[in-house]
Amino acid sequence: MLILLPPSEGKTPATGGDAADWNTLSFPVLNGARAKVLDALGTVSAHEDALALLGVGASLSADVERNTRLHAEPAAPAHQVYSGVLYDALGYDSLTPAQRKKADASVLVVSALWGAIRFADRVPAYRLSMGTSLPDVGRLASFWKPQLGDALAAATAGELLVDCRSSTYAAAWTPPPEQTVAVNVFTENAGVRKVVSHFAKHTRGELARHLLTRRGNAPRTPAQLQKAASEKWVAELVEGTARKPHTLNIILPN
Repeated sequence: MLILLPPSEGKTPATGGDAADWNTLSFPVLNGARAKVLDALGTVSAHEDALALLGVGASLSADVERNTRLHAEPAAPAHQVYSGVLYDALGYDSLTPAQRKKADASVLVVSALWGAIRFADRVPAYRLSMGTSLPDVGRLASFWKPQLGDALAAATAGELLVDCRSSTYAAAWTPPPEQTVAVNVFTENAGVRKVVSHFAKHTRGELARHLLTRRGNAPRTPAQLQKAASEKWVAELVEGTARKPHTLNIILPN
């Protein structure tokens, strides 16, 4: 089982230490593409219209300025750098050592800057969304899609993929549908379902934690994933097709 997560919008910068060593990052075949994106991001972030070009507000000017010196910025494990609703609900710091080891092996974060990394990979905090278009790179989801298809094929072969990514990050890589389960979260009132955004992030983080902490074997099939999710929530499985992944719908009380 592999759990696919989006990065958090906000990042927690490392307070000290060495810069990232690219030779230690997972999927080193992506390093050439990573360098291209990093160079383009540094150029855009130094532009006088950097905030507009990156689609962020003035309150994030320090984050954008940091983008210009990422080669030298202190790095920390991805599970520390990524923060926010989903990552708070996953709660890496409160996992046992055995559960952390499982998380390091089982979680893949699809990133606008790094392509894909694992939880133990050391990276600096940065500001970049997968929906951004960079000079000489183009729209990042389109740039990464062929790169990730090749880089992740071996690592994901035969694994059940629990896809907790948002649509923006799902656009960057389409894994084999027969082994993928996309996770949706709804509230239901009088038979009417509504998609929820904030609670979807929180619930996906809780699902990731549940899968990492529950006793027994990790799910290997969509049906086993539904059974595991049903230990905590009302969960239904919609079978996929040759072109569409399976879907796990988690229904929250209204």
